[in-house]
Amino acid sequence: MIGTQIRLERLDADHHAADLHRAFSGHDSLWDYMPYGPFTSAAAYHRWAKDMAAHSDPHFFVLRNLATGQCGGLASYLRITPNAGSIEVGHICISPELQKSRLATEAMFLMMQWAFDAGYRRYEWKCNAANMASRRAAQRLGFSYEGVFRQAAVVKGRNRDTAWFSVIDSEWPALREAFLAWLAPSNFDATGKQRERLSDLTGLVRANDDPMQRR
Repeated sequence: MIGTQIRLERLDADHHAADLHRAFSGHDSLWDYMPYGPFTSAAAYHRWAKDMAAHSDPHFFVLRNLATGQCGGLASYLRITPNAGSIEVGHICISPELQKSRLATEAMFLMMQWAFDAGYRRYEWKCNAANMASRRAAQRLGFSYEGVFRQAAVVKGRNRDTAWFSVIDSEWPALREAFLAWLAPSNFDATGKQRERLSDLTGLVRANDDPMQRR
């Protein structure tokens, strides 16, 4: 998947792991809510990436900055259920360099667009309910809040309540227009500051807002 600023490439450990490890190195908090990591060495990360690349579900993509050629993040499709028309985006890990950037937003747009173009009717986002950064990101990207599954899992020895969000196919045309309006060059001034916030544009489409973000 290729955008104007980002390319999503199928994860290949030999081609991507070293670059990704450099991007993530020294930022151990990236792994706080992940079931894996942090990784103590480039070799350990390479082994993990090689194992993940062998799977079709989750199906991992690497985010490559088209301007610099550098890899700066990962995301995957998972819980892929064509018969139900449902697919989830997850395992999202974005380096500090790409966090809160147009590139990361375009990557999420491209993944969502592919899913609906492929005929899926439900696009899911789930996260640890304590991970407010992920919950804010889901709402900003137009996912509607659906609730919390209490004591859904144990991750790294800690309880995990899971917050659920989704976009459905009937919402996608309007949501796509919101993304295109936000990503348009005209939405940014000469310094790169946005004129309209994506969360304001997607707020016109979302069926439900996350109550934790009203407090």
